[in-house]
Amino acid sequence: MTDNDDLETTNEEEETEGESFAELFEQSSKQKSGWLEPGQKVTGRVLKVSAEWVFMDTGQKGEGIVDRKEFLDLDGNVTVKEGDTIAAYFLSSSHGEMRFTTRVGGGASGSAQLEEAWQAGVPVEGLVEKEIKGGYEIKLGGTARAFCPFSQIALRRSDNPEALIGTRLAFRITDYSEKGRNIVVSRRVLLEEEQRRLKEEAQAAISEGQTVSGTVTSLQDFGAFVDIGGLEGLIPMSEIGWSRVKDVRDVLSVGQQVQVVIKAIDREKERISLSLKDTLADPWERVVERYPEGSFHSGSVARLAPFGAFVTLADGVDGLIHISRLGAGKRINHPREVLKEGETVEVKVESVDRANRRLSLAMAGAARAAEEEEATLAEFRRQSGAAPKGMGTLGELLLAREKKGKK
Repeated sequence: MTDNDDLETTNEEEETEGESFAELFEQSSKQKSGWLEPGQKVTGRVLKVSAEWVFMDTGQKGEGIVDRKEFLDLDGNVTVKEGDTIAAYFLSSSHGEMRFTTRVGGGASGSAQLEEAWQAGVPVEGLVEKEIKGGYEIKLGGTARAFCPFSQIALRRSDNPEALIGTRLAFRITDYSEKGRNIVVSRRVLLEEEQRRLKEEAQAAISEGQTVSGTVTSLQDFGAFVDIGGLEGLIPMSEIGWSRVKDVRDVLSVGQQVQVVIKAIDREKERISLSLKDTLADPWERVVERYPEGSFHSGSVARLAPFGAFVTLADGVDGLIHISRLGAGKRINHPREVLKEGETVEVKVESVDRANRRLSLAMAGAARAAEEEEATLAEFRRQSGAAPKGMGTLGELLLAREKKGKK
């Protein structure tokens, strides 16, 4: 943009300085400024900051302009720069330039401007002057006074309502009557709109299978709620870890930072299912190496079922001892007759099914006894095949081995 363009823009502003919002809105409707409607909120990138205006790219034909004064801090410094993204409300269109505002300011804001801001839904800036019955008295500029109920000053009721007195905040006029003598404002509606906008942006940015960072916000008996950048998702108990978790509080705490995988998104019901387990190493990846068939290990009885006992060998790795392998040759009706949950036992891995995540186990004592018996039988067969007649029976051989062992 050239200096001549700046000069033309300045001259044009001087010509329209005295125009009210109503005149600007009327111009807007006559000139049919695209799809934008007065009071419509848009987001744009700052193109240039001049002595009077902030120029912004709104994605429409023509540039948007906002009064530079709206971006000054208490020391008079401009708070935006080229490339920044700002949100503003559309006012009117003139000669290819669209007028925007971030709010109706204080100072010279008259009743006509406030009424037009109410009609267009444009936020107004107000000073919280004092607490009155049921809410706050708000000064909107000049001599205008408004009422803001306690329920409309924030998203949640504050424990310290006096803390807001003396602060300048943005409000939306929800009721304007009696020519401005009765004005009701709400800050909450603006906060809810911003919350919805951020939520929509966050929803558009996520997808199933994506790994994201989050903060644990709540712990329940059925899982943990996690904030993932403005959105809340649930980690169900089954997705807390590879091992069976009885109490989520044993693993997570409120405020804890976690990495989670997005398992499912239901945009209609606004539900997000998360998994902490999927970010952890899968213990079954190396189960064949760590627990080969025929190996012996110690484990803890995790659960007793009518058909057998589940034994945990490591986090996320459970095996089953079938009830037929628990009675040491005797018939039992339930595993609780010989085992109890939490008991440490020694087991033998009989088979490994990596694909279906199954380990078949046997009690080590019985397995070792069976192995010794099998070894003895094999030794007898070997010797009986090579020895001369008269070596005796298997019973005699076992008795001979027992006597030999006592020497």
